[in-house]
Amino acid sequence: MNTDQQLDLVFAALSDPTRRAILARLAEGDATLTELAAPFDLAQPTVSRHLRVLEDAGLVNTQRDKQRRWRSLVIGGPLAEVDTWLAPFRAQWERRFDRLENFLARAESGPAKPKNVKQPSGKQSSGKSTAGKRRKQEN
Repeated sequence: MNTDQQLDLVFAALSDPTRRAILARLAEGDATLTELAAPFDLAQPTVSRHLRVLEDAGLVNTQRDKQRRWRSLVIGGPLAEVDTWLAPFRAQWERRFDRLENFLARAESGPAKPKNVKQPSGKQSSGKSTAGKRRKQEN
């Protein structure tokens, strides 16, 4: 299976709120079907189908222990591929937030003083004081 197909399976699995809730529960630790079904008003076969979708996407593992089946979250794997796929988008947003932060910092420090201010006569100031101009004219 190529990366695009794997991403499609993962995003399809994550598109359902029940499956996202199951993953969030498994992030806290392994659980049985009964434990995973408890917070939902769903029959166990329905929760089993959700688990099957998560397993097919590579997000959940099943381990058997005598009479119980424990489900656990797969560390890395497809979620690492999703993270890699999301990296350029995350970087773009971080750059945008950095620019926004810089803009807001400049806005908080007050308006910037322009270098060339128009004088009433239409001439532009060179940034020197008028006293300095008068001294030049006197010499």
